[in-house]
Amino acid sequence: MEFSKKLQQLPPQFFAALVNKVNQALAEGRDVINLGQGNPDQPTPDHIIEALQLAVTNPGTHKYSPFRGIAELRQAAADFYKREYDVDIDQNTEVAILGGTKIGLVELPLALLNADDYMLLPDPGYPDYLSGVALADVQFDTMPLTADNDFLPNYEALSAEICERAKLMYINYPNNPTGGTATTDFFEQTVQFAKEHNIAVAHDFAYGAIGFDGERPPSFLQAKGAKEIGIELYTLSKSYNMAGWRIGFAVGNAKMVEAINIIQDHLFCSQFPAIQHAAATALNDEQTCVEQLRELYEQRRNVLVEEAHKIGWNITAPKGSFFAWLPVPAGYTSEAFADLLLDKADIAVAAGNGFGQYGEGYIRVGLLVEEERLREAMRRVAKLGIFSPNVAR
Repeated sequence: MEFSKKLQQLPPQFFAALVNKVNQALAEGRDVINLGQGNPDQPTPDHIIEALQLAVTNPGTHKYSPFRGIAELRQAAADFYKREYDVDIDQNTEVAILGGTKIGLVELPLALLNADDYMLLPDPGYPDYLSGVALADVQFDTMPLTADNDFLPNYEALSAEICERAKLMYINYPNNPTGGTATTDFFEQTVQFAKEHNIAVAHDFAYGAIGFDGERPPSFLQAKGAKEIGIELYTLSKSYNMAGWRIGFAVGNAKMVEAINIIQDHLFCSQFPAIQHAAATALNDEQTCVEQLRELYEQRRNVLVEEAHKIGWNITAPKGSFFAWLPVPAGYTSEAFADLLLDKADIAVAAGNGFGQYGEGYIRVGLLVEEERLREAMRRVAKLGIFSPNVAR
């Protein structure tokens, strides 16, 4: 039996390949510092776990969930957006419950586009955006994200042809992999651009809680007119260390939300109700745990930057997310440098070219290990003799 043509045209799973490399090194007994993963290393807060434990004891949660999620979670998502961003959301028509936002990002092209329609994707960008492209048989153009434009797309630099044929676009701030952030002004420019060219917008807000240096990442939906043309996808994976729980939601434009709900009516029966109750608790309760987590990542970022500068690696501090986007030294490609770090220093990182053409020349590092492990990683890099210590930025 052969795989279907659709399955065969799926892109290689970038992160699966990375995990396999790390697991092979670990199996050899090597002390690998894994900076390549995007998996939160802290536990889910106790009050959320306790909410799940209580919900599980209720036999009502053992039944099928309503197809479009429980009302408690839809209302919690709406209340969360009103409280945190002063954005009004109708829980009945403007919320789609997701088994993790990756599902929504893969579903959207299937729900909104026809075969050979075009969408716009950031480059570099989250590799799994391409999964939806392949499954929906659509085409895509890219928006380069470069350091000289603060890793924001330059809409004016896009050709008229690209702008006119695009029907859906993805943006993602705080950004994976670059750690760049956006402003409300940029989101308002995005709304204007999308309206001019009749493009639907999906903002991947996975790292919405993680902004540094006193700057809180804004929601795309805070931009005037954003709900007229777009949605925002919010996951509990990062804000509450709930990656394995697989829960998130999309909010915003009612027609786009309904498209997601319709396709999910045919694919799923929503998420385990007990997890939905716990997710509602996470969104509704006081948010001290989120601020503590943000502070932890900021401190780790500061340690990474300080230690890198000590060895002469002149990196720029990310403004948000739990990733740092580091330039590779002269004479190396992204993949060659990533391989060197794993083979010679037992440090796992994600090669930048895995995130797109404009990721070449960088590696992505996760702030998902203890501070001492970050310091040890920089000591190991120093021993490679690539950088000159104490070079000023």
